Amino acid sequence: MTVSRTLNARPGTLDVIDLPGLPNHYRGKVRDNYDLPDGRRVIVASDRLSAFDRNLCAVPFKGQVLTQTARYWFDVTGDICPNHVVAYPDPNVLIGQRLKMLPVELVVRGYLAGTTSTSILTLYNKGERAMYGVTLPDGLRANQRLPRPILTPTSKAADGDHDAPLSPAQILEQGLLTAEQWETLSAYALALFARGQDLAARRGLILADTKYEFGLDGDGRIVLADEIHTPDSSRFWKAATYEARFEAGERPDSFDKDFVRAWVAQRCDPYKDEIPEIPEALIVQTSDVYIEAFETITGQTFVKPDAAEPVLERVRRNLDAYLAG
Repeated sequence: MTVSRTLNARPGTLDVIDLPGLPNHYRGKVRDNYDLPDGRRVIVASDRLSAFDRNLCAVPFKGQVLTQTARYWFDVTGDICPNHVVAYPDPNVLIGQRLKMLPVELVVRGYLAGTTSTSILTLYNKGERAMYGVTLPDGLRANQRLPRPILTPTSKAADGDHDAPLSPAQILEQGLLTAEQWETLSAYALALFARGQDLAARRGLILADTKYEFGLDGDGRIVLADEIHTPDSSRFWKAATYEARFEAGERPDSFDKDFVRAWVAQRCDPYKDEIPEIPEALIVQTSDVYIEAFETITGQTFVKPDAAEPVLERVRRNLDAYLAG
């Protein structure tokens, strides 16, 4: 369960989302969702920065970056698999199909990397070689390219629980997916990842790993949902310096957005203590990195909205106009 705290309320940020005219509200860590009676879902990406099971602050333009980065990738992968996109009435808002989400989250990994308990680097460093239904060779080093991309599925944890690693055999044995669904999901995820790596390489980037979520539409068709290849769902490295840093045993250059997280962790136990006031400079620095990530990943120029109109008022206006139609 996310612990709430007073978020940074600087002008130009979208932290607490209040849209009382829309039904069936669900607030996630970053996105607020509203389910409409006609089967559409309104997904509003806030600027909340979440870590340590709580919201730390609001980072200007973060929600817009996530929505518009995912929009780019949904557009350029639509030939690979269907996605949930219906419309974009606002830079922070996606109107999508409401889906029955599948209970398996797929991470595709092209490199031996990660820091979480379910990451392949963590497991590999513990001496494990057989994981997620695949066996990795001995002698790999941190951040090394794998012989081929692998699928590392996990169960979707309930609030307060942790995701659990799954093998394809366990997915079928537990009845989480049918054999046909697993085959389709696997093919979609690997094809999406290959497209992502190819387009990222053209932008001077390495797509090291990424997360995908899928759901079923009313006809039982598997549809890509949530987000795709964003700075929050994916690990991007800068290709120009990768080899030299790998040979030196250093971490790859990336879009390091962890200034706020690191600052907080150095000053308190973020799971138990009151969070100290976060400096404005750190928040601005994090915002700049998100914008840099958007522009590098997509090759597009980030367009900041009119600062004269509060973000929530703009979202309300654009949704009123869209829903009135």
